[in-house]
Amino acid sequence: MNITSETIVGELVAKDYRTASVFKSYGIDFCCNGNRSIAEACERKNIDHSALVEKLQQAIQQNGNEATDYNSWPLDLLADYIEKKHHRYVDAKIQEIKPFLHKVVKVHGGQHPELQEVEQLFNESAGELTAHMKKEEFILFPFIRKMVQLNDGHEPLPAPHFGTVENPIAMMHHEHDVEGERFRKIAALTGSYTPPADACNTYRVTFSLLKEFEEDLHLHIHLENNILFPKAIEMEKSFATA
Repeated sequence: MNITSETIVGELVAKDYRTASVFKSYGIDFCCNGNRSIAEACERKNIDHSALVEKLQQAIQQNGNEATDYNSWPLDLLADYIEKKHHRYVDAKIQEIKPFLHKVVKVHGGQHPELQEVEQLFNESAGELTAHMKKEEFILFPFIRKMVQLNDGHEPLPAPHFGTVENPIAMMHHEHDVEGERFRKIAALTGSYTPPADACNTYRVTFSLLKEFEEDLHLHIHLENNILFPKAIEMEKSFATA
């Protein structure tokens, strides 16, 4: 794969998810802000782009197991996968993390007041993500599946009530940006999920769960922002030109 400084970050991760770990190590957001070139991302963080490109090439060459090629999946299959894997994960982990986090705040909040803000941010995220996923499950994803069905049968696409698929996608992009920023704050408040020396086991488990939750959210948002959404827009346009 030919990678240059002008390669778009999100598009590269869409082609090979093994590159995501390299971007993470440099603190480069590939999901919410993946529509930038490597050069632009490096300039913002004062990173040598040639060194980053070399690391990206090495990640692809050294990791023998090929990354899952989500980019080749049919859109209805990808929507099903996101809903059944990532949406269900979010729902389950919210229920698991909330009581742990509340207990940690109650016991350690006096010594570590930043925990109170972490709990507030996570609870806000839990509510917003739950509503966000329902919009996808009841509005956007069914329309994407309908497009795939009609496209396979070469039938015309009825106009949706929201005008064009770009409208709900724009809303989803905005909500993804909000969650990305929210978790950047949580990561900063927790020192990238590093428990303090006086942390009990519950404290450590809670931080581990929060870190895992954020990492899953990065893949979740990446699959939508960089693969599902652009292809859905492209498919809708293909009906107009058919």
